[in-house]
Amino acid sequence: MVSLLRQVDILKLNLSTGKSEKTIDLIAEEKPLYLFVNNIFWATILCSPTELKELAVGHLLSEGILKSAEEIEEIVLKEEENTCKVRLKSVINAEDRVKVSRLHSRVISSACGSGSPLQYSGKIPRVESKLKVKAALVFECVNQLNFKAEGFRKTGGLHVSAIYNHDGMLVALAEDVGRHNAVDKVIGMSALKGVDFDVCFVELSGRMSGDVVFKAANVGLPIVASLAAALTSGVDMAEKANVTLAGFVRGKRMNIYTVPERIAF
Repeated sequence: MVSLLRQVDILKLNLSTGKSEKTIDLIAEEKPLYLFVNNIFWATILCSPTELKELAVGHLLSEGILKSAEEIEEIVLKEEENTCKVRLKSVINAEDRVKVSRLHSRVISSACGSGSPLQYSGKIPRVESKLKVKAALVFECVNQLNFKAEGFRKTGGLHVSAIYNHDGMLVALAEDVGRHNAVDKVIGMSALKGVDFDVCFVELSGRMSGDVVFKAANVGLPIVASLAAALTSGVDMAEKANVTLAGFVRGKRMNIYTVPERIAF
């Protein structure tokens, strides 16, 4: 099984004691995934090398290339070649889907996401979900991220994301070097289980940028909540997409930037 982590030799310095020691540390693994739609090269995604099929499905759903997981004929993952080919059913014109995508770069780094949402001028999906969850439940689920993010605790180099249903039941959880990749992974996991996104919400450890909100809106997730801050691109996208955005969900407080009526206080 491929691991999220790698052992490396390091020299640890302690300025307070004036001592140094050679030891072993764990760092987060990052590798490229070459993603194809049928035989069309889509993108190189720099990611943690786990849940790669789920990452591919979630990414294509969140970017609008797939309308549902049922459109997939087969997924061929070759880990030794770092490639994943998602073959669509014959009734779907993959070339047309790729042409209308918003992707501006064919290399998706673990740091930035899938191109600037500020450049996106196409149709923004609008979420019309009637979901309402209690603020206490949002707090409880976010707090779970700290306990379940084993890779982050060991390395400090991973983001975590999770999807919960309206009752707070965990649907999917994943870690990745990229916050957007972690979101794509849980979207893919949930879609392959046939989950109804309309009655779920997504939580993450990283900043809420426009690309993350776009991904949530594209699959119909009505609430995005994070331990971290919202960026202006995230707030702008959430307003256009009618997505509830909650940041700094820590301790006993949170900041709700958009559509606050979905979180009952």
